[in-house]
Amino acid sequence: MLSRRAFSGLAVGSSALVAAAGGGWPVRSAFAASLGLQDYGRAPEFAGIDKWLNSEPLTMQGLAGKVVLVDFWTYSCINCIHTLPHVVRWYEKYKDQGFVVVGVHSPEFAFEKSTRNVQDAIGRFNIRYPVAQDNSFATWNAYRNQYWPAFYLVDSKGQVMRQHFGEGEYAEMEAAIEALLARKAAA
Repeated sequence: MLSRRAFSGLAVGSSALVAAAGGGWPVRSAFAASLGLQDYGRAPEFAGIDKWLNSEPLTMQGLAGKVVLVDFWTYSCINCIHTLPHVVRWYEKYKDQGFVVVGVHSPEFAFEKSTRNVQDAIGRFNIRYPVAQDNSFATWNAYRNQYWPAFYLVDSKGQVMRQHFGEGEYAEMEAAIEALLARKAAA
């Protein structure tokens, strides 16, 4: 098993290889596969959002050129709560390098539809990135999502390149974020 440091080293090493090879990125390379990167298709647009918190309304088209992590969560889900420190840290660490997190809050229970409750949770968990309140599950359905939490990592061209459901794989996700940021920088 590779450590977090090893994955970071691989990501840095890969950016040097990408640059040396003229900036191309073989999506099906062994390195990409080791990070769980594969082309899952175009990221759907945000749809039917009731309210945007911490941001003006966003679109995937408007985020073109950025690496985007779409995080489906709900504030009373213990598994979501366990992932939030990692997501908050990734956002703070990479936001100045062209990385955006969009939290899509899709409620499991009726009380989670309250904007005030979601705002309180955003403050409690120190979330500074945009949060889309998806009470009607329109964006959830556009992604064909079925889980809390669920992560969809989108490259700078708008393609979903990694998916992860549930807790865990934090080092692997961070390495994938770094690899996509390196690919973006080399392009």
